[in-house]
Amino acid sequence: MSLMFNLLLKSLNVDLTDVRYLRHKDNRSEKGHTIYELWRDDPHLFNQYQKLQNFNNQAKLDAKYWAAFIGTPADETMFVGLYQVKNRTILDHDMPKPHMDGIDTAGSCDEYELVLMDELSDMTGRLFIDWGPGDRAWIQRADNQDKPIFELRTAFIEPNFPGYLHFIEPLSKMSALPRTWITALESIRGIYLLTCPKTKEQYVGSATGESGFWGRWQNYISNGHGGDIALKSRELSDYQVSILEVAGSINTVEEIIAMETRWKIKLQSREMGLNRN
Repeated sequence: MSLMFNLLLKSLNVDLTDVRYLRHKDNRSEKGHTIYELWRDDPHLFNQYQKLQNFNNQAKLDAKYWAAFIGTPADETMFVGLYQVKNRTILDHDMPKPHMDGIDTAGSCDEYELVLMDELSDMTGRLFIDWGPGDRAWIQRADNQDKPIFELRTAFIEPNFPGYLHFIEPLSKMSALPRTWITALESIRGIYLLTCPKTKEQYVGSATGESGFWGRWQNYISNGHGGDIALKSRELSDYQVSILEVAGSINTVEEIIAMETRWKIKLQSREMGLNRN
């Protein structure tokens, strides 16, 4: 028999009718952060995101407490805090959206005064529940929808690095990668592929410097083209980055360039892509 989350709430002498479960997950952040990254990197901005809610959700959110959860990159449901709802007003000033482009304008939504409680704080980032099949029902009543706890970890742990040949991310997500992933990408040189999401064209490049793939990709992030001829003449794009081949520690720069040339020939990235040499 599974341990249920409502048992934790009952141990706090909280009336279950006064609690709402909220499962936050929003991946619309092409130039910003997912909600998971927002919580991980800046809890203050996560609270800013959470406290602004659409008028249509008033009846569902009307409660004394919110038990907040986040959908993780592995599509798990992670507990991030129990909040006391102190007050609700209408947003009285424009506020930039913390996770994506755009502004929540004055008068466009409700603003809740939330206080993160000490109770259950030791389980933040460690406790995972089974939300059930209703992902779209991201607001649920605790008294009607008890949740099984399927894991309680000893500490908050980032997702494991997927491996070099499985790594695929847009440039816009590089700054939000876990530190362990960055360390892995800094330690290895080799051949990478950029793919333009707008034109579907490909660019084959090589990372030969001391900071490996990570150091090379920072050039694209800083100026949008990395010094590459064809990319300089194009509109800026959020290129998808992947790794084609990893070089060994004994490979010379000349040998890595030879690897790069082979991939250009295989993918015909000069004839049908963005390579110009």
